[in-house]
Amino acid sequence: MKMRTVIVDDEELARRGMRARLGKWADVEIVAECKNGRQAIDAIRRTSPHLVFLDVQMPGKTGFDVIEALDGQPLPYIVFVTAYDQHAIRAFQVHALDYLLKPIDDARFEQTLERARSCLARDGRVDFGSRVASLLEGLRPAEPSSLRMPDRLVVRSGGHVIFLRPAEIDWIEATGDYLTLHCGKKSWLQRATLTAIEEKLRPHGFARVHRSAIVNLRRISEMKSLDNGEFLVRLDNGTELKLSRSYRHILQHLVRERL
Repeated sequence: MKMRTVIVDDEELARRGMRARLGKWADVEIVAECKNGRQAIDAIRRTSPHLVFLDVQMPGKTGFDVIEALDGQPLPYIVFVTAYDQHAIRAFQVHALDYLLKPIDDARFEQTLERARSCLARDGRVDFGSRVASLLEGLRPAEPSSLRMPDRLVVRSGGHVIFLRPAEIDWIEATGDYLTLHCGKKSWLQRATLTAIEEKLRPHGFARVHRSAIVNLRRISEMKSLDNGEFLVRLDNGTELKLSRSYRHILQHLVRERL
């Protein structure tokens, strides 16, 4: 399936660079290029793309204005593109697929495309109705007490802001003041406490198996009892972790997940 894509940027040079990057991929079809928000709204309504690379800062309507104007319309996956990282948190709040900082790094760009492919392969076709509702809800002002728990983790890496869905994470290990988030063949370093991230991820099916490790329960493929009363936990990717006796209650959660 061709990934129907729209490019939105008020700078011709930026559009040309994005066009050149996308042109290297046979499964990407550029269905429209837009230089302002009004053109973007029209193009998205007219072409029903799967993916939109959307500049944030544009004369007239901003990238966020474009999303809000599409209320009730089919909405694709959105990748915000901008030279200013202060928009990252709001992009996160409106559930953007990703967030790219200019100048765009080629390796980072490829990661974004791979994420888009994975999402389309998983979903088949974007669930437009629910995505529109969640995006627009994120744009509306809310009292701090009514803000819901975000469904992604924000990780900074080499000047880039990366959004990780909990489902992408295999397990997390703590080393001093830092955490390593293991996601398939990639890993991300984040300054945070294991306790804090455990609270965020517990509703997404994560549990602590050791004082320095949290695991995605859906990644566990096998558990083996050891002579000392502990367990050896094996993940789908072959990683082996010890389940301490003090965390054996994970067995109850695991059984509940597998039933």
